[in-house]
Amino acid sequence: MPHKTFFWFFFPSGLAMLIFIGLPIFSSFFQSMHIEPEQVLIEVETCDPFGCEIEVQVDQEATTINREANPLGRFNGFGTYADRNHLAFNEISESWNKQIKMRDFISDVLNLPFYKSLLFTLTFCFAVTPCVIVLGFIVALSVNVIAKSIKGPIIFGTILPMIVTPLIGSLVLFWMIDSQGILGAAIQILFDDPNLSLKSSKSLTWIMLIVYGIWHNTPFAFIVFYAGLQTVPQDPIEAAIIDGASRSQRIRHIVLPHLYPVATFIALICLMDNFRVLEPIIGFSAEGVAQSLSWMIYKDLRNETLMLFGSAGATSMLTIFGVAILLTPVLIRTWKEFKTDR
Repeated sequence: MPHKTFFWFFFPSGLAMLIFIGLPIFSSFFQSMHIEPEQVLIEVETCDPFGCEIEVQVDQEATTINREANPLGRFNGFGTYADRNHLAFNEISESWNKQIKMRDFISDVLNLPFYKSLLFTLTFCFAVTPCVIVLGFIVALSVNVIAKSIKGPIIFGTILPMIVTPLIGSLVLFWMIDSQGILGAAIQILFDDPNLSLKSSKSLTWIMLIVYGIWHNTPFAFIVFYAGLQTVPQDPIEAAIIDGASRSQRIRHIVLPHLYPVATFIALICLMDNFRVLEPIIGFSAEGVAQSLSWMIYKDLRNETLMLFGSAGATSMLTIFGVAILLTPVLIRTWKEFKTDR
């Protein structure tokens, strides 16, 4: 009877996970094992008053028939994963066999599309996530002690960056840092350089994307930490005050240990969210200097001549694998602490 009750309790959630998580992942993996049908090319002779020329064009009708006959395309196994746009095993091997300096080898690897995107994605994740956790905690502590009469408007103003959609928020900041925007013009005046622009270099563009990520994600950490602060027991705090503990000591020895599970939850959510960074890159028009794994998928599916479903599927599976690697240490540590507490 208990097993039957548990089954019917878990069945709706398990079915939803299978439909909305399991099947899309399997579909992406299955698609990644195929490559799109090749386009049918034909030679067409075009003539004008100056003569005739032979041009190679795509036979749209024949290509459409070919795709309808074989919609998945040709089976390619793990070939897509190993090609130049993904793990690039052959290119890495060739670069290594050149016997060049390690610095040059790393530079060659990071110039490959997948590893270039992976570098920015990891940089964005590990720069934004810690800052979001620290700033969110500081803001939550500050808001928690202000007068109740003004707490509501301050909370609304604090969570406003999270309410604004990522694409709109990034576009607003992009316009602000433009040479004719408020921030861009102020920086030019401050440094007395009319040609100075935050969009003029790769490093500055990365910094602005990271700043935007912190600005957009901090309200989420603030809300969760603020809710956690309302559950902190007051008896230990009052006892610490009687014993003469300072505010920093109370935070360190009472508040922080109590909010550690909350911080772990925020870290997990932020890592997953930041690993799929896409909207800021589009909003900042930063595709030339900053590409993420999600942007690679977006580019494959926005191909004007042929949507590369197989390539997008392979990148999706590698992204899922990367997220799993990032989350594994945190989940293992949380599980060990859970077993210890029990």
